[in-house]
Amino acid sequence: METVKFKAGDATLTGNLYLPDTPDSAPGIVVAGTWTSVKEQMANRYAERLADRGFAALSFDFTGYGESEGTPRDYEAPDRKVYDIHHAVTFLANHPAVDPGRLGALGVCAAAMYMSGNAVSDPRIRSLALVAPWLHDLEICHQVYGGADGVAGKLAEAERARTTFESTGEVEYVPVVSGSDPRAAMPFDIDFYLNPTRGGLPHWPNRFAVMAWTGWLGYDSISLSPRITQPVLLVHSEDAAIPEGARRFYDGLTAPKKFIWTDGDQFAFYDQDPQVTTAINAATTHFTQTLK
Repeated sequence: METVKFKAGDATLTGNLYLPDTPDSAPGIVVAGTWTSVKEQMANRYAERLADRGFAALSFDFTGYGESEGTPRDYEAPDRKVYDIHHAVTFLANHPAVDPGRLGALGVCAAAMYMSGNAVSDPRIRSLALVAPWLHDLEICHQVYGGADGVAGKLAEAERARTTFESTGEVEYVPVVSGSDPRAAMPFDIDFYLNPTRGGLPHWPNRFAVMAWTGWLGYDSISLSPRITQPVLLVHSEDAAIPEGARRFYDGLTAPKKFIWTDGDQFAFYDQDPQVTTAINAATTHFTQTLK
């Protein structure tokens, strides 16, 4: 593994590039994880396992997260994350250890949306693997966030926070995860994020910029699927997050596609076996077949 840096607009992003033990140029995979995450929480794990299977895999921190530059910090901006992925692909394509004609992308949870968003306009990506994918549109957001009134309430909070930010530069934050704060982005006690032996890492500050609700709730990933021309693999579970979104996304795909249903809750796919190994095995087969 080597620490790497690359530009994405005005920000310099920091990533980890995992290289396989081979003298030949390898197929390259860009890897990213859940919303608000830093690379150490799940993307590194998947990238390292892919390198063990013969791929050059890049995990990185998005603009404003972790070790990467950019402000505001910890601001979930889907369009910005798609932009960052595009520049991560550029870095990977230009690396001497990578075959630029064999590039793929693996997204865990919300990164499934962002990898799909990049793929529709980036022909350099030839294959997609989406693990425990969070894929939503407004209809699903209504189901998840308390109906039309719940979504409207979050949008009103976001607008107020945006106005404050634009007038003062102050970013209003709530926890990403908290069972005691009803304003948290995920108002539950989730072991993965709160357990320091799993994803509750010191450099993940567990904060969500309130003004980010606008971009998050307005991102329609379901509508992307008919526009994707690359082969797509989905690995998911009925016990994981919004399987309905994954099914609707899959139904809209017109490119070659495969859906693997397995067991486990959403958070098991971040760091637990057999879920991670199941996903890696499926992704290895998929990328080997589609990045020839």
